[in-house]
Amino acid sequence: MTQGLIHIYCGDGKGKTSAAVGLAVRAAGCGVKVLFTRFLKNEDSGELRILDEIPGIEVIHLERSYGFYSTLSEYEKEEAGQLYGGLWLNILEKTGTGDYGVLVMDEFMAAYNYGLIEPEAAISFLREKPKDLEVVLTGRNPDDRLVELADYVSEICKVKHPFDRGIRARRGIEY
Repeated sequence: MTQGLIHIYCGDGKGKTSAAVGLAVRAAGCGVKVLFTRFLKNEDSGELRILDEIPGIEVIHLERSYGFYSTLSEYEKEEAGQLYGGLWLNILEKTGTGDYGVLVMDEFMAAYNYGLIEPEAAISFLREKPKDLEVVLTGRNPDDRLVELADYVSEICKVKHPFDRGIRARRGIEY
């Protein structure tokens, strides 16, 4: 890849992670090495299991899932901050090697907006990332500075969703 661009998949609709997974699979299918990371999301999902099996895609995430940040105790928030800080350093180390052509950070916006990733460090990384690294960020409510840095911003808008009728997320469909 000659020039890596920045993608944001945002909005309140279903499909942000699915779009990021699709891009990761496409890149790996073309021989591009992908680093797929995930923040603040249950790790028991179909996409992580299959991504782990695809040659050329490395998945890294925390072994512990914290779920919704707003439901965490102060202790859990502090613990999550330390662990996600370590994950962030791992991402920086891995992408700094030049081995990866694509970096996907799923639910990045939540980690950024809750301060689990230092916002200034994230902005600095995006400005100074390796020239040929494609970066994909997903999540709701991207900061204006992130939108300004991005080359693609796709907002996925919810028009209708079964959750609004009380239908819970279904394994194999929503996760």
